Amino acid sequence: MSIVLIGPMGSGKTKLGKRVAAILGKPFVDTDRMIVAKHGTIAQLFAEFGEEHFRALERVAVEDALAQDAVVALGGGAILDERTQADLADRRVVLITVSAEAVAPRIVGTKRPLLTGGIDAWKQILESRRDIYERLATRVWDTSSRPLVGIAEEIAEWARTENPND
Repeated sequence: MSIVLIGPMGSGKTKLGKRVAAILGKPFVDTDRMIVAKHGTIAQLFAEFGEEHFRALERVAVEDALAQDAVVALGGGAILDERTQADLADRRVVLITVSAEAVAPRIVGTKRPLLTGGIDAWKQILESRRDIYERLATRVWDTSSRPLVGIAEEIAEWARTENPND
């Protein structure tokens, strides 16, 4: 069964997901990278076609990713789609959290179109999505101050031993 990582932009889903996948011997799939590989940069897509178009492409990427037995990292806003929320209902969903103080240096100079307003934009987006993230999560890990290697090992151990909905 796949493991799905969700959480705000800059929380470390991709880095963690790669490590968890390596530990578990599973493929790693990142929906944002799937979109970029097929359609160009996210910034380009937002600029040329708008967020609605990007979200439609994202939904297709999520469907493709969830069809695989893999460790899957979803883009921060993928959980806004109600179909994606339904798809995650019976899966192992790991919410990756991070404090504003820890994420601030990670998003400096970012090309993420929704973060042109910096840390204030990040905080606003997080608050608008927090309830959905928390509702969908099976387990939560925070990347604010702990090494990702240790967190990845904990997630992999949980994935090996726990029932999906525990």
